[in-house]
This record gives sequence, C-alpha cells and structure tokens, in this order.
Amino acid sequence: MIVILITRTNCYRFCFLILLFALVGISSSTAHADGGAPQLAYVAGTSQGISVIDIAQRRVTRTITEAGNPHTILLSLDGSALYITQPSLGQVAVIGAKTGQTLCTVNLPGQPSLLALSLDSTVLYAAGQGDTSVRALDPQTCVIKRTFETHEPVYGLAVAASTAANATPSTPNQIWITGTTAITIFDANGQQLGSVPIAGGLQYISIPGGFTAYVTTRQGTVVAVDLNSRQVIRTLLSGGQFGPMDYDANTGEVYVPDRQHNQLDVLAPIVADTTVTLQEPARTIPLSNSPQSVAITSDGQLGFVALSNGQVLMLDIPRRSIITGITVGGTPHFIITGLYPPANPPLTTPQNATIPPSSTKPFGSLLLIFSLALTGVLLLGMFWLFWRNYQKGTSDRHSAKRLND
Repeated sequence: MIVILITRTNCYRFCFLILLFALVGISSSTAHADGGAPQLAYVAGTSQGISVIDIAQRRVTRTITEAGNPHTILLSLDGSALYITQPSLGQVAVIGAKTGQTLCTVNLPGQPSLLALSLDSTVLYAAGQGDTSVRALDPQTCVIKRTFETHEPVYGLAVAASTAANATPSTPNQIWITGTTAITIFDANGQQLGSVPIAGGLQYISIPGGFTAYVTTRQGTVVAVDLNSRQVIRTLLSGGQFGPMDYDANTGEVYVPDRQHNQLDVLAPIVADTTVTLQEPARTIPLSNSPQSVAITSDGQLGFVALSNGQVLMLDIPRRSIITGITVGGTPHFIITGLYPPANPPLTTPQNATIPPSSTKPFGSLLLIFSLALTGVLLLGMFWLFWRNYQKGTSDRHSAKRLND
C-alpha cells in the first residue's frame, strides 16, 4: 500500500500548480487565431498586386503578388483566407491570407470584379458587370453551388439578413444585386423576392445592420432604400462620383468616397419609423486625392482610405482626424480590414457585412469569470495556509523558549 504524506509543503506545491493551471486557462481563453489578420489591412490594385498594411506599425510589411489586376478582396471570418477577384483573368481565387498560397480558383464569365460573403461565411457570391448572373461559390473549394439570373449587367452585391416578421437566425439571407435599372432581391435558395426600380444607372450597394440599403448611381447620387418595403426612401447625396462604401458598425454611419470632390461623405444612419429628415452628408472629411475605397475597422476606431495616387490614409474615427499616410503604389481599387481588435473564435464578418449572433462569446466570458474566481479562491487559501504556518511556528518557538527557561 502506498501512503502519501500530506505536509504543508506538499499542500503549497499542490495549490501553486492549481493556481498555475488556472492562470494558463485564463490566458488561453483570450488567445487569438493566427490567420494573417486581424491587425492588418489588405489593399488591392497596388504596384505588387495586394499590399498588406500592419496597423500597429503603420506601414506595408509585405505584398502578395497576384496577376489579373486584383479588384475586390474580402476576408474569411477567421481571417485565414483572402477572396480575390481577378477581372482580366476572368477568375475568382481563394488564397491563404498569411502565406499567399492559392487554395482554389474558378473561372467565371463577365470579368468578375464583385464579391459578397454570406452572413455565416459559408457562401461566396461573385459577379461582374460583363455578365447578367451572380454565382454562389463554396469558399473552400470554389465550386459553383447556384446561379442567380438578373437579366441585367451586375454592378453591385450585398447580403442582408431576412427582414420578415417571422424571420429567425436560420432564415435564408437575402442577396441584393444592383443592375442597370433596378435592384433585384433573391433569397439564398434562388427564389426572387422582388425588385426596386431606380433611375440613374445603379452601381455600388452597402447594407449595414438595420433596415436600410445605401446605393450609388452612375448619375452621381446616393439613395436610401427601405429593406422591408423595398421602396426608395429618399436621395441622400447628389452631384458627385461615388465609390464603394463602408460603415461604422457601432454608430451606423456610412462612409462614402466622393471621387469627384476628393472627400469622404459621412451619412447619418436612417432610423426606421422616423419622420425627421437630416441634412446629408452629416459631415465631410477632405482628402488630398481622389478616394477609391474606404474600410472602417469593426470597433469603429480606425478608418482606411485608398487614394488614386497610391496612398492609403489612416483615420482616427472618433477624433475625426487623419493619423498618417502610407504609400502602397499603383492605383488601389479596394481595401479591407480584418477584425480589430481581434476576437476568438471568429465572431463577425469582415467589413461590408452584417454581424451574425454567436453563442461562443458568452461561453468564453463565463470561462474567464470562473477562472478568475478560482484564482482568487486559491490565492486566499494559500495566504491562509501561510498565515497558519506562521502562527504555528511562532507558537512552537514560544513553547520551546518556556521549556528552556
């Protein structure tokens, strides 16, 4: 029979090991996936193809050489994969965001230059204005899963959650496609839900969380469309030449590159069931050159504007100021950022998409709280054992002194 001698020293060692494991658990609960994002911005159309900006260092730290004049780029939820359109090759590619290694490619008609990602990141939608169809792709294999026929050249893509009164998280997404004369709306299963006629030649579309879509036209306007009624609410801007938009997920503000006036127009969010009409833009941000694209980080703290002169401006969004300029070269077409600050596991989509709910965040919070509580209890226990040992030692010394006397 093996007898384990339980001494105070063994008890201290045991408590120390438990405390060490608890601290390791705390640190591991806040670890981040390593996928090339999150603290990076990717710029397409630079002199090397795609330039990667390290946000902390405020400079280009590497480039990804890709042929085919890369245009629109998107990131997977975990930042491990980069989705790229290559119009001059008639191709969409998926590459490793960290390694630059090609994972899969697919050839599509119409010089594909547009991408959108489903809210759960399981479907990649691709199209180009040279074709009248949108293809739904498997983002891991590039296999075409479905085709959506619009009967008009495609100029913009966006994905929205269902706005039906009885919608649930499992209700299929809606795909909003801008064509020459109208927006065509499909559900994810290919059923056409309706259309919204808009004059002026539609172009880019952005759908923040909420009930409003923002659409630019080649005639030089930006209009707001109600997702529920599928009716134009009103014209927000006119007299400009507007590029791909992005939004601040915290405030709902929409950032619109005005290429004609070298500025960013910031639109106040349109609140449902309100009759208050605000003057738009709510404010403007003057720029040194023509803005081609804009990206706002998921925490709403930073913005990045790609300029036609090969510069990227880094913005402090809360302070409404320009932090610095970063040279990327070429003629940037599009810019995207990963999650900032990072999250574990992936809880949200890249910019230009709505944030889906996640059940993993509460679990991680509970685990962190439990680990902290356990650490506190163990610390108190160790202090108590040390105190008892000190008290006993003092008592033993006093007893020995009395015996000696």
